[in-house]
Amino acid sequence: MNMISESIVKDMSLAHNGHLKIDWVKEHMPVLNRIRERFEKEQPFAGLKVAISLHLEAKTAYLAKVVQAGGAEVTITGSNPLSTQDDVCAALVEDGIRVFAKYNPDPAEYKEHLIKTLETRPDLIIDDGGDLVTILHSERRDLLSQVRGGAEETTTGILRLKALEKEGKLEFPMVAVNDAFCKYLFDNRYGTGQSVWDGINRTTNLVVAGKTVVVAGYGWCGKGVAMRAKGLGAKVIVTEIDAIKAVEAYMDGFEVMPMLEAAKQGDYFVTVTGNRDVIRKEHFEVMKDGAILSNAGHFDVEVNKVELNALSTSTRIVRKDIEEFVMADGRKVYLLAEGRLVNLAAGDGHPAEIMDMTFALQAVSLAYVNEQYKNIGKSVLNVPYELDAMVAQYKLEALQIGIDKLTDEQKSYLDSWVE
Repeated sequence: MNMISESIVKDMSLAHNGHLKIDWVKEHMPVLNRIRERFEKEQPFAGLKVAISLHLEAKTAYLAKVVQAGGAEVTITGSNPLSTQDDVCAALVEDGIRVFAKYNPDPAEYKEHLIKTLETRPDLIIDDGGDLVTILHSERRDLLSQVRGGAEETTTGILRLKALEKEGKLEFPMVAVNDAFCKYLFDNRYGTGQSVWDGINRTTNLVVAGKTVVVAGYGWCGKGVAMRAKGLGAKVIVTEIDAIKAVEAYMDGFEVMPMLEAAKQGDYFVTVTGNRDVIRKEHFEVMKDGAILSNAGHFDVEVNKVELNALSTSTRIVRKDIEEFVMADGRKVYLLAEGRLVNLAAGDGHPAEIMDMTFALQAVSLAYVNEQYKNIGKSVLNVPYELDAMVAQYKLEALQIGIDKLTDEQKSYLDSWVE
């Protein structure tokens, strides 16, 4: 197969720089390297086609190469128009992976890339946000029959999968990688926490210390964003709809209040909910002059851009990835990265060491689905604990950290109901 002629990428001359990026992350992903060694020997995907939709940058590219090393014919596309890196796409094509992706395609092109990825008739999929699954279950049901199952990366995607499952419409098993311990405890908390502020800081070049940061949503991603904001010297306000999470945020030392109150105080806003219209008209109307809005949820619907545009008398791009909205009273509000994922659309995403564990889970979960798809039903599944623990153990070994093991007496004690 000629992957260059079959692929859609911006510019193949960019491949050299893409290879350098992939080589760099490979050096910092020891867990995934170990999985690759296993896959090369065991060939779990021999003769199979795998379709991947993820944020298409270097760490994702290396995951695709690991799956390819397991014997798969891999096709990949981006899961967000602004997170695709064209040099990485070109490098993957040179490495024999079919790519349908460009940075910042228009909506029609983006949809076309997703459909072309599915038209390769994959046996297995890796999804991020549920776009591949949604297309398969709606307009392209003709491509369903060969799909054995797959794995989903994000909270948003899992919500969509569970809605399908609840209605009895899910046609194949999907593993909820986002819900694994080695995903949400590390990727969602430490990865999002660091990468969001990397994206905001390098885009704005403004100080965080002394400012007020409003974090909408106190799930694991929100916890990470709030923790890093506090570490940068900010005063942090959390908004929530869940009473339990609100109490947790309060006991972690943060102020908790409704968004309408927080909107009057915030200098920076970060939405991390997976829902829509988290910041909307009534909030824009009371914001400070100079308020900076950003989103770290999957889709660009958490900040209501339609209402923001309607309230503004003029807009302009004032700096790369920063749009200024001037209100009727002269206040200026700034939106980063078009309201898309600020850590990827305006940054490089999570650190490689963090994505090492997440993408190792993706790889082993895909192999698990391929082994068990006839037995596990058409449902949303948790990552088996033994796979989660294996990834954690590989990480400890890479860090040269040892831990204790239970003695036989301790095991017996824990299994007994008497002393």
